[in-house]
Amino acid sequence: MKVLVPVKRVVDYNVKVRVKSDGTGVDIANVKMSMNPFDEIAVEEATRLKEKGAVAEVIAVSCGVTQCQETLRTAMAIGADRAILVDTTEELQPLAVAKLLKALVDKEQPQLVILGKQAIDDDCNQTGQMLAALLGWPQATFASKVDVADGKVTVSREVDGGSETLVLTLPAIITTDLRLNEPRYVTLPNIMKAKKKQMDTFKPEDLGVDVKPRIKTLKVSEPPKRSAGVKVADVAALVDKLKNEAKVI
Repeated sequence: MKVLVPVKRVVDYNVKVRVKSDGTGVDIANVKMSMNPFDEIAVEEATRLKEKGAVAEVIAVSCGVTQCQETLRTAMAIGADRAILVDTTEELQPLAVAKLLKALVDKEQPQLVILGKQAIDDDCNQTGQMLAALLGWPQATFASKVDVADGKVTVSREVDGGSETLVLTLPAIITTDLRLNEPRYVTLPNIMKAKKKQMDTFKPEDLGVDVKPRIKTLKVSEPPKRSAGVKVADVAALVDKLKNEAKVI
């Protein structure tokens, strides 16, 4: 069985992001970039399935600028067998990424696509769901446990009331949550091995996909600074402030 794992290059989660002075976006010049943490969990899970013998090949995919090769090398150091880069300088929105992934799924014919539930830069939480809709495949989002056997995948997922177990017939889409696993530490020998693994590069036009943005960002601004808290004398004063100042009731 073949597994496709999309990975995204994002600003490292330890970095404090700054909004550009003109409000057009986030400043990423000279900022440390790394693999989206949820995607790292997805690569780890695919690698574990391969180590169990349930998966024969893991293919990492990234869409974006040329520097995404570094992210793909990290994925191959974790355990992916080969990688595919869709090289473009366009701003990629979830629908465009889903269309690119659909084209690659049609080309590679994997039985399973595992991807992070969301990226920590835009927090859209849309790509997996859109890909499932485009392919017409069953999907299980926010997975906290995954088992593959006999042409089916059993997924435990977190919901508001606790957990839910779904059984999907392959091929299927899975998006990963934080509690699914803890990604392994990438060792230097594996980083060196990753440099020798195959990486193919395509352009969006090679896949017949139009990636022009459909949504326009009007302005990006930092959230307002949180004001200091106040003490209230009694419940009546609290209700009054919630109603007349905060206007939440």
